Amino acid sequence: MKTTRIRWLGGVLWLLLVGFAHAQVLPASRAEELGFSGERLDRITSMLKADAEKGTIPGAVLLVARHGKLAVFEAVGVRDPQTKAPMTKDTIFRIYSMTKPITSVAAMMLFEEGRLKLDDPVAKYIPSLGGLKVAVEKRDASGGPPAVELIAARRDMNIHDLLRHSAGLTYGFFGEGAVKKMYADAKILDGDPTNAELMERLAKLPLAYQPGTTWDYSHATDVLGRVVEVISGMSLFAFQKERLFDPLGMRDTAFYVTDKSKQDRLAEPFPNDRSLGVGATMFDPRIVQKWESGGGGLVGTTMDYARFLQMLLDGGTLEGKRFLGPKTVAYMSTDHLGSVVAPGPYYLPGAGFGFGLGFAVRKEAGVSPYAGSVGEINWGGAGGTYFWVDPKEDMFVVFMMQSPKQRLYYRGVLKDMVYAAVMKPAAK
Repeated sequence: MKTTRIRWLGGVLWLLLVGFAHAQVLPASRAEELGFSGERLDRITSMLKADAEKGTIPGAVLLVARHGKLAVFEAVGVRDPQTKAPMTKDTIFRIYSMTKPITSVAAMMLFEEGRLKLDDPVAKYIPSLGGLKVAVEKRDASGGPPAVELIAARRDMNIHDLLRHSAGLTYGFFGEGAVKKMYADAKILDGDPTNAELMERLAKLPLAYQPGTTWDYSHATDVLGRVVEVISGMSLFAFQKERLFDPLGMRDTAFYVTDKSKQDRLAEPFPNDRSLGVGATMFDPRIVQKWESGGGGLVGTTMDYARFLQMLLDGGTLEGKRFLGPKTVAYMSTDHLGSVVAPGPYYLPGAGFGFGLGFAVRKEAGVSPYAGSVGEINWGGAGGTYFWVDPKEDMFVVFMMQSPKQRLYYRGVLKDMVYAAVMKPAAK
């Protein structure tokens, strides 16, 4: 009887350890064993702790991984400034535009199955988005407001345009321009539209640029999410959950936090730091809505996103499961703008970077004011989250916080400090 009980307890312990290992995915290792200076990595966490104590940020979680192992996985500060609950590694964050790479991967899974081509017109799947007009601003010689003329598009937007933000679409909550103002005035997100309803609202607005000519940050990935729905016959979340989140072990990634036992794990910003732009504020993931934004609606944990990035770094596979082919990941991670698509006036990738299929791609070792390697991919979220993957160094970094005001500062300083801690080249 005693032996049976010991065996039973041993079996339970083994299952718990296996479950923990599956959730963690990346074993921890000494920084020096991964080619880092531990002292220099400690500078980063010390800075973040000090900034949280000063009230610059509420709190944050930082994860630095190299060669498939964790060099840093630290939580600092508080998860919620109102309750003073401490930040934890399993805190759930609004990741906003870090949703875009996930939706792009979902679309590329359909690409690999031959269910869509990048040169397919978007109107093949969403007919109302065909034949749109392009707004051209004409300056008033007397100094008055510019006039807007609507002209025919030279071609319809295609799937390639959606993935690289050259569809002619835009956003209405940052920047200037006639079409941006039309988006803001139309209030296209009011009233909780479904993805299908949002497409009909977008179809009533003109394009800001001729498709295929100009990079402009936009609702393009929301449109891509709707394309995924149309092709798959499933909601965007259902498709992502079945094909990505469940098999990748991204247990806390979703559009809304419906499980009340998880809601206390949501990170919150300072009360005066919830604005994302003109008329846009941080949403409450506890309130379920119809809209599943493929461009900015997901929430998730640091480790969830780390699993997704490790899959990309490993050429589309994780724990023996294949999600994309290595050639597809390489194709996505190549600049797709070239000399064909011009940077718009609000070119967010920045100097030295192009744009691939769902994220920025570093083209030059210099030019950018931030450290890094050619071939790096990165993107961030308006709420304060950020990631980058550096294949040359076999490394990726995930940074999670909820502070829109501070998001740009930490993207730069973290890159500089992480690369300053790299002492040895990637292992062969």
